[in-house]
Formats: sequence, structure tokens, C-alpha cells
Amino acid sequence: MHKILIIEDEANISMVLKVYLEKQGYVVEQAYDGDQALDMFAKGKPSLVLLDVMLPGIDGWSILKHIRERSACPVMMLTALGDIQYRLEGLTGGADDYLVKPFIGAEVVARVQAVLRRIPQVWSEEVVIFGNLRIDYTAREVLLSGQRVHLTPRDLALLLFLASHPNQLFDREHLIQCVWGIEYEGSDRAVDLAVKRIRKSLAAWSSEEGELETLRGMGYKFRAKACSS
Repeated sequence: MHKILIIEDEANISMVLKVYLEKQGYVVEQAYDGDQALDMFAKGKPSLVLLDVMLPGIDGWSILKHIRERSACPVMMLTALGDIQYRLEGLTGGADDYLVKPFIGAEVVARVQAVLRRIPQVWSEEVVIFGNLRIDYTAREVLLSGQRVHLTPRDLALLLFLASHPNQLFDREHLIQCVWGIEYEGSDRAVDLAVKRIRKSLAAWSSEEGELETLRGMGYKFRAKACSS
């Protein structure tokens, strides 16, 4: 059961979102200011955060930065600020989606579902280990020789997806649909660039245990020996 944390100071908007999300079976928690939001995020470990920009106390940009320094939890920004500058600031700051008020509750639900579909949920184990590479699916955290590997949310999502299907080949189009989402309109070269960044971050991963393998003209696969948990 997915838990959604709504961080929104306007009680009526927060309540409308809560009603729509609960109708779809989500567990919903609500925070109305920045300080409360940080406390609830730390204690509640939500599956996704709906985050308003203009908040009492700590603002949404600072909360987004705080979350990204500690977690790859998906974040959708909610704001009345429709200028392209603010959208770019949110997306480059690590937000997974951006909605401008006023919005339709059903659209928010659809976008929440789309973002959550990108989160791999294949392993029954919470933690899997490939040699000196440790992947914690609950915390959405990757450790290499005991040190945390810092990846962008999208690169992390790609690694988690591939690691969820070890030794299976995926072409770019499939990876775009599963990780970037069907609404993605950019170049499929984004997959190549993401794999390049991940490989650089995992340079110390023992090649005897596995690698992100490229099959020219075919796609990518997470080649690995049998994992332990």
C-alpha cells in the first residue's frame, strides 16, 4: 500500500487531494508547514510527496533539497507559480513532476500513478547484494563497499529497474517507457547518458560480480551473478 505525503498549507486544496487519493486506495498524510513536513517525512517514509512551493516556515525548494540529500523518494511539485523558470528550478532540483494550480484532482491522481509505476517493485526482498554492491529497495539506496552511491532520482530509478531484472536485456524504448514514463518526449539517447553516469558511479563495483552491459544495437542489461539478500 503506497503512502502519499501532501505538503500543502491551503487546507481546502490538501483535503481535495486527500479525498481523490484515498478513493484510489492510497494512505494519505498531510503536513501544513515546512517544519511539520520534514518531521513527517522522516518518520513516515512516504512512497511519494506532493509538495507545495509556498509554505509557512521552510519553503518547498528547501524541503525538496532536504529530501534529495537523503532520499530518492518521488516528489511532485504543486504551485501557483507557472513561469517556466520555476518549472525548470523544480525539475533540475530533483522533482519528478510539476503541476501548476489550479489543477484537476483526477489529473493529479493520474500523474501520481504514472510516477509510482516507474518505481520497480519486482524483488520480494527489501535488500539485495551483488558482491560489494548493496541495493536497498525500501530505502531506495545504493551502497558500494559500504559507501552510499549518489545518483540522480532518474539514474537511480534506472539502476533499480535493471537490477530488478538481472541478466535480462532491455532496449532503449522499453527503458524509456518503464523509467521515464510514456509521456516522455525527449531523445532515447537519455538512456545512454544515464547508463554512462551510473557506470562512472559504480566504477569500484567488482567486474567479477557484474556490470551494466551494452549489447550494441540491442540494448542494456544488468549482468550479475546470483544475488544474496
